[in-house]
Amino acid sequence: MRHKIAIQMDDIKTIDYDYDSSFMIGLEGQKRNYELFVYHPDDLFLDSGIVKANGFYIELIDQDKDYFKFISDKIEIELAEFSFIFLRQDPPFNMHYITSTYLLDCLPKNTIVINNPTSVRNCAEKILPFKFKEFMPPTLISQKVDDINIFLNIHKDIITKPLYGNGGEGILRSKEGHLEGLDKDRQYFEMPIMAQKYIPEIIDGDRRIIFIDGEYVGSVARIPPKGSIKANFHAGGLAKKTELVYRDKEIVEAIGKDLKELDLFFVGIDIIGNYLTEINVTSPTGIKQINKLNNVKLEQVFWDKLEAKYKIV
Repeated sequence: MRHKIAIQMDDIKTIDYDYDSSFMIGLEGQKRNYELFVYHPDDLFLDSGIVKANGFYIELIDQDKDYFKFISDKIEIELAEFSFIFLRQDPPFNMHYITSTYLLDCLPKNTIVINNPTSVRNCAEKILPFKFKEFMPPTLISQKVDDINIFLNIHKDIITKPLYGNGGEGILRSKEGHLEGLDKDRQYFEMPIMAQKYIPEIIDGDRRIIFIDGEYVGSVARIPPKGSIKANFHAGGLAKKTELVYRDKEIVEAIGKDLKELDLFFVGIDIIGNYLTEINVTSPTGIKQINKLNNVKLEQVFWDKLEAKYKIV
């Protein structure tokens, strides 16, 4: 019997082949005889209580150009037909994103969504770490400029970033006396932002640590380009082999059980020095780089654990 999987993702024509984890997961599923269907979150809808999407059946090809081909016209389909649906579009995590999690929550229980849409909705990537605040650097979330300025005056050197962004966009460093990215006389930011005490160890990179079903499976250091504070791969960060260092093992042991209980099957956390900074539950990247540096295939680990968990044969 051929099983079918659907991937809710950004336009497949625009993915970054060198870094995209959705491609690796889909390709391994294809090797295991799953049919692949992709659709954009704009094409997800609820019709008389039935969750549907307009999208394409595709074939993935492991090459950096022409890495996919459509094998169907754009069609409307009921998502309950699929064994698994992978919720994989990138943030920003806005009302559009949140609405898609509500719609996916309407699926029957025998259609498995990875990651669980209720938990994705409830576990904001920059707020969930407060559940493990003993591992965080001094951190403030506020929309009020005065609050951020007070935080800056206390800690002297801080990083600010959008609360619901990704890929290193909008990250700024401010030093005492001058808050970067602020218009004069402004009292509130348009949206809440995160401020964290600057962690000097960023010059040695941050570490993306991957969990599958609550278990640590690999990590990679992301080294920022010279003169930059941004280590994200999308912002030019370079991949370097790493083990569990500093407090990594302690952090991994502390949060793995919670991730499993929340049904957050595929997660990437970010650590700088001794500090947990983010828990990425939407569309973490890094498995390609971990594979290359460690001669492993995390997409196989992903599918082995997924099929065993849900008894797929």
